[in-house]
Amino acid sequence: MTRLRRLARRVFKEGRTMNDDMKATNRTAQWQALSRDHHLPPFTDYKLLNAKGARIITRAEGVYLWDSDGHRILDGMAGLWCVNVGYGREELVQAATQQMRELSYYNLFFQTAHPPAIELAQTIADLAPEGMNHVFFTGSGSESNDTVLRMVRHYWATKGQPEKKVIIGRWNGYHGSTVAGVSLGGMKALHEQGDLPIPGIEHIVQPYWYGEGGDMNPDEFGVWAAEQLEKKILEVGEDKVAAFIAEPIQGAGGVIVPPKTYWPKIQEILAKYDILLIADEVICGFGRTGEWFGSQYYGLKPDLMPIAKGLTSGYIPMGGVIVRDRIVKVLNQGGEFYHGFTYSGHPVAAAVALENIRILRDEGIVERVKSETAPYLQKRWQTLADHPLVGETRGVGMVAALELVRDKRTRARFTDRSAGMICREHCFRNGLVMRAVGDTMIISPPLIIKPEQIDELVTLARKCLDQTAADLNG
Repeated sequence: MTRLRRLARRVFKEGRTMNDDMKATNRTAQWQALSRDHHLPPFTDYKLLNAKGARIITRAEGVYLWDSDGHRILDGMAGLWCVNVGYGREELVQAATQQMRELSYYNLFFQTAHPPAIELAQTIADLAPEGMNHVFFTGSGSESNDTVLRMVRHYWATKGQPEKKVIIGRWNGYHGSTVAGVSLGGMKALHEQGDLPIPGIEHIVQPYWYGEGGDMNPDEFGVWAAEQLEKKILEVGEDKVAAFIAEPIQGAGGVIVPPKTYWPKIQEILAKYDILLIADEVICGFGRTGEWFGSQYYGLKPDLMPIAKGLTSGYIPMGGVIVRDRIVKVLNQGGEFYHGFTYSGHPVAAAVALENIRILRDEGIVERVKSETAPYLQKRWQTLADHPLVGETRGVGMVAALELVRDKRTRARFTDRSAGMICREHCFRNGLVMRAVGDTMIISPPLIIKPEQIDELVTLARKCLDQTAADLNG
């Protein structure tokens, strides 16, 4: 353990004095300097960060984080949508430790397997929608979406239809940060860096009624947005379209909850043209909607389901793709699938995932989200709709969003300043992690959050909205 980390632990064990605060400030400055000199973090404007200095997080417990200055922060984003069982679960530490002692690593190449990966595949299959009994393991959600691109094209080639290669995604969808993941996603700012998307990827509108629904009511807009898929299929050629990829609820795009008419129409269109459905469950999976998977919440019948994040509650990197039996039947006839990763099904990650799923099951966390905490969160979240800045509140399960607007009636945005970024900074200063996606504020707290902590979250959110309004109107 480094000297700086030992000092940080001592502060929290021994209590604080004014001298401790001065030391903590010095340590924070040292860490910030080291970060500036040596560390390149993801999704960062390095010039801005270097001028400001990184926020240094040193420990976590339950739904809370602590920074190097000793400030407690309610983590309204569960890390990056992933810490479903909360921080500090000793059972997951013990599962990793025991597996490291028994079999720290072995690969799944060369016709080899090991018990943790096999048992995890069976456990996931037991939770997945009916008819999805196989899992291909990866190291992350991005790798999972690279895998679906490769697997879908291999599937159609094996069926004797190699021309079916095009995958249709949605504008503003997010499917990871690798070349394939960014291409499948529809975030134009990401496409502009690296001459993306790669060939064979198309995009249609997102089911974002508040931002793009115009004069249509939500049900009308849901049908219209789904019909754009059929329009794109006919434009590309149904004999060339392999699959449609979408999140049940768009997460990083701003918690876009589709109108109730959207998914039934999408499934009708896919069945009509014999096109595969890839339901990206990286965020929605493992209890976030109050069901084990978002596909179950919406009654979807996907052919492939990329997973990650809540699979291990973020304690260790792991991802995978759950595959429908009819796809596997074809793959079994197609010769070698030339795809995989060194850490596919890593035994330590698999052991942690198994224990994480046991906790979710044995403690009834998913059921409690569905029946108690999610309804309470959504009820409390809706009380923010009366705030002058809030044009809409929305959410499902343990995800929710606020639309910040200049004019509630016209939905007009602030054009001269970023309301979302102003609000985000107030959140950090007030001890709350609430993410900004443009001028949409989003949350995705740990599934173990208690009602009194939900009250705290909503109270802090209102305080931050008040401070943001004061800045914008000042």
